[in-house]
Amino acid sequence: MEKRILSLHFPRLSSDLVLRRLRGAAGALAIVVRRGRGDVLACLTATAEAQGLRRGQSLTEARILLPGLVTRPHDPRPPARALRALRRWVLRYAPWAAIDGEDGLIVDLTGSAHLHGGEEALCADLLSRLRAMGFGVRLAIAPTRGAAWGLARFTAGPITLAVDAAAAIDTLPIAALRLPEEICAGLSRLGLRQVRDLGRAQRAPLVRRFGEVLALRLDQATGALAEPVAAPPDTVHHAIRLSLPEPIGLTTDVRAALVRLLEALCARLASTDQGARQLRFELQRTDNSVALAEIALARPMRDPAAMAALFERTLEALDAGFGFDLLRLSAPLTEAMPPAQIEQGGATGADALADLMTRLGNRVGLDALTRFVPAESHIPEQAFQIVSAVHGPRPSAQAWGRGADRPLTLFPPEPLPGAGGSHPPERFVWRRRRLTLLRATGPERLTPEWWMDSPGWRSGLRDYWRLDTVEGPRLWAFFTPQDPGWAVQGEFA
Repeated sequence: MEKRILSLHFPRLSSDLVLRRLRGAAGALAIVVRRGRGDVLACLTATAEAQGLRRGQSLTEARILLPGLVTRPHDPRPPARALRALRRWVLRYAPWAAIDGEDGLIVDLTGSAHLHGGEEALCADLLSRLRAMGFGVRLAIAPTRGAAWGLARFTAGPITLAVDAAAAIDTLPIAALRLPEEICAGLSRLGLRQVRDLGRAQRAPLVRRFGEVLALRLDQATGALAEPVAAPPDTVHHAIRLSLPEPIGLTTDVRAALVRLLEALCARLASTDQGARQLRFELQRTDNSVALAEIALARPMRDPAAMAALFERTLEALDAGFGFDLLRLSAPLTEAMPPAQIEQGGATGADALADLMTRLGNRVGLDALTRFVPAESHIPEQAFQIVSAVHGPRPSAQAWGRGADRPLTLFPPEPLPGAGGSHPPERFVWRRRRLTLLRATGPERLTPEWWMDSPGWRSGLRDYWRLDTVEGPRLWAFFTPQDPGWAVQGEFA
């Protein structure tokens, strides 16, 4: 079955969205974007274009030509949201649809057009519905995605149907191949202004000069190279909403409603093997103001009772005003939580630690919790790193057990004055204490890492000893043969 690709181009998407909000009250309207030191027109309504304005024109010049021009600043978020909504809506015509750039959609119609009376009837219905919504649109159907894209943007008619992709784009400008502006400008200087001009020129010199993207786009548009429509997976929104017939304001009532919402949300999460890592509880008052309560979780959870307890402090501080009449609970951040074997001992050690971090994190912030993890280095002060306790890697107990024993406390080297020779001193003073050596274990020779410049190791290699003293301290000291001297760097438990 031959491929049939539908391209939808919304040439005035930003201005159409503004007109929808104004209900068409402003005729000549322009969306303005800042470029360099001045403002230029980024998008225009049909009325503004009919009065001589054009995209890329400076705002100063546009106001001279049309003093009554209505302007709005450019905001990329509403067009992006509109394209996502339109992508979901256009799935009524075919199962494969994707966003195409900042102003278009691409739909794979292969095997679907006959369900709507053919391609002409489908395009007519699609065009009428989008115009009723307030969107100006151009449609094109071709055997390839590249050809459909070019026909939707560089042909005059609102609907274009093509059977032969190569023949349909033959007379289109080079820009119809989705090439960067600098490549189009360079080809124009060589006299190559239409797609058919590329077929007459030698490909190898052009590819060497302009890159492989030129040949790639040409082959995709003509059908020599396949370009499928990659539809993104639909995002699952985990949210539960509860509308109340009468406003509530008591903490006990809000708590009972929250438990009800949590039970429904956890059931939905369980159906997809997901667990919540963040919860947002929105409470709308009767005056339309909103109170918000949020918690973050150190591990994915879907236990309603445990999560309800984390909201206790927040619920007690809520100001109900004249009461809440609409409640919404959502899980903006989720993680995979597959079914696990139930153990008699209840929560595992890892779960208990994560629950502790959850309680602490909702008081001081999860970002304030850190942990130590081992690092690949034999240098004592570089053999660990500090990472986030929640989002960082979680090393196993075996990871810390590798190599020789290390002291419980590690600190910058503290010289031992008066200690000489390569053997541990029998008596020495450390932190104003006179200590007597009982037992010495060592040496363990460590050399500096030559590929890293560590200022503390510029004295060369070190011979580490474990010194047990009669007075009690068990120290980790080292001797530097190149610069003879002793220093203490750690203390064992």
